[in-house]
Amino acid sequence: MLQKKVEEIKEKALKDHIPIIMDDTLKEIEKILKPNPPRTILEIGTAVGYSAICFSNLLQDGGHIDTIEREKDRIEEAKQNFIDVGVENKIYIYEGDAVEILPTLDKTYDMVFIDAAKGKYPFFLNQALRMLSKNGVIFADNILYKGYVMSDYNKHKQRTAVRNLREYIKEVTENPELETEILEVGDGLAVSKKKVM
Repeated sequence: MLQKKVEEIKEKALKDHIPIIMDDTLKEIEKILKPNPPRTILEIGTAVGYSAICFSNLLQDGGHIDTIEREKDRIEEAKQNFIDVGVENKIYIYEGDAVEILPTLDKTYDMVFIDAAKGKYPFFLNQALRMLSKNGVIFADNILYKGYVMSDYNKHKQRTAVRNLREYIKEVTENPELETEILEVGDGLAVSKKKVM
């Protein structure tokens, strides 16, 4: 992997104010996946492809990532970034709205990474659970959303996002099939693993 190129992609995204995975969040995910690398990853929210590139390092040999993005400009940039780093054969971009695409997928994934519209997290969760392999793990990024989710924040502008993120946390912590931890790294990371029955 061309580390220098990956750094350039990261710096450009930060400069362009494109939200990308934070370093400490990525470190935590790497730590969790290392003992048991995923063969298949589903990412909801590609942006410019930075996180998918990072995740491609964590795959088993022959592993594959599917990622979903609806913004045309970002899709083009991500595709170019994948080529520049040499991972274009490992990553496939579904182009369009995740709300429409997810129900059409009939695959199994060892890891799902949710980092898209905050107001849709509960929907993304239901779709992720449907496709999660038996030792699978779901990561939901930005789950604490600038601290709003755990405070009594109720400003109108972010109300729907905050309400739905709270709903997501409630669902993953109360689901008897999941073991969930909420980590205070980055902007909050929810880690949900299927319980071994």
